[in-house]
Amino acid sequence: MRLSTIDDRSADGRLAVIGADHATAVLAGDAFPTLQSALERWDEALPYLQHLSAALAAGDAAGAFAYDPAQSRAPLPRAWQWLDGSVYLSHSMLIAEAYGQSNPLWERPLMYQGMSHQFLGPLEDVPLPSEDDGIDFEGEFGIITDFVPMGTTKEQARDHIKLLVQINDWSLRTIASREMETGFGWVRGKPACSVAPLALTPDELGDKWANARVHLNLDIAWNGARFGNANGGEMAFGFDELIAHAAQTRSLCAGTMIGSGTVSNATYREVGSSCIAEKRGIEVLDHGAPQTAFMRFGDEVRMRAIGADGSFPFGEIHQKVVKSGA
Repeated sequence: MRLSTIDDRSADGRLAVIGADHATAVLAGDAFPTLQSALERWDEALPYLQHLSAALAAGDAAGAFAYDPAQSRAPLPRAWQWLDGSVYLSHSMLIAEAYGQSNPLWERPLMYQGMSHQFLGPLEDVPLPSEDDGIDFEGEFGIITDFVPMGTTKEQARDHIKLLVQINDWSLRTIASREMETGFGWVRGKPACSVAPLALTPDELGDKWANARVHLNLDIAWNGARFGNANGGEMAFGFDELIAHAAQTRSLCAGTMIGSGTVSNATYREVGSSCIAEKRGIEVLDHGAPQTAFMRFGDEVRMRAIGADGSFPFGEIHQKVVKSGA
């Protein structure tokens, strides 16, 4: 089942079920007006939304309309909680070697709590204050949970993964590096993330959802040129382990979104990267210094996970970076 949030100028938009061909849609209506309301009552919402999906597939869904991705916002335009991991060992090892840092990704996941009150839609311009801040994209996969009790184990965690998403976790590297040095976490270096238009129930990916990992290639183009095509399956820790890690000392509210961190493969020289920082790290190792600059205003990035049939199951993120206030 494919879900999306249609922009109706309200804070949370309107929940819609999207057809398998991405051509038709039907609103969930007053029973579950937003995705957050559905996640809070998922056991009730799931059969209702599945009924709408079946009716849409049969061509007899009342109120069905032609779907245009431009109508979509992020599936959760705002969320109660956003936790981002960094669990691709190839990325962590490369950055550590290139910049002389320690690599803590061995015994436990890396995770931080980020800004959650705003997620940009897949086609929105991205307003940022300065090109000097080191503007970078980060292609990720993510999950959205229902309520997760404190102390949930890895084995129990899989039942709490309700939806899969595709994310662009924007970073301002110049600011973030200074914030990291303080040991107190990111604030200014992590602006609002962007999310692809469609949130999927895990069954939609078939065998490409396995071991609590998304085994799809994430195709990324920067200003029309291919940048990376790494596969999401090489997580050192799966999303089940990320949930258990986060829930060790807290419960997770329904609508918690958890990211994988930058998708990366050990064969990064062949498949490319999912962020500029990784490419610059490769250049440091190969040439002694980075050669690729960070993004400038007017630059565009496109991200799309590629399904087994060549389709884009999450839709596309396609955005332009612009100067804030311009």
